[in-house]
Amino acid sequence: MIDSIYQRSLLFDFFGDLLPEKQYKYFDLYYNENLSLREIAESAGITRQGVHYYILRAEKSLVMMEEKTGVVEKWLDNRTQLEHIKSVANELSESIEPDTKSEMLINKLLGLLEEINY
Repeated sequence: MIDSIYQRSLLFDFFGDLLPEKQYKYFDLYYNENLSLREIAESAGITRQGVHYYILRAEKSLVMMEEKTGVVEKWLDNRTQLEHIKSVANELSESIEPDTKSEMLINKLLGLLEEINY
């Protein structure tokens, strides 16, 4: 269903709060707290299969939310573009004279890119 830990983590970060309580809790315990299905089942008083069902439902819901909104894909695209802008600004910075207005503006741009914490 979800191919990688990174993808799973991103989907959960973006959409986790929209999951029903049990799906959120069991998904979080299993993937983020690294508890086994058995450990979660024992603490919740349900079967391992029950926990597994909630986790699968959570994964399906997270994927469906991304398919409908495209938010994570857009965020990743924006992040790639910001990295490219930073690279170009650094390259430009190396090609201009020091202590010029251009250098000051490029440094300001690089500072702004750092502030948005992409």
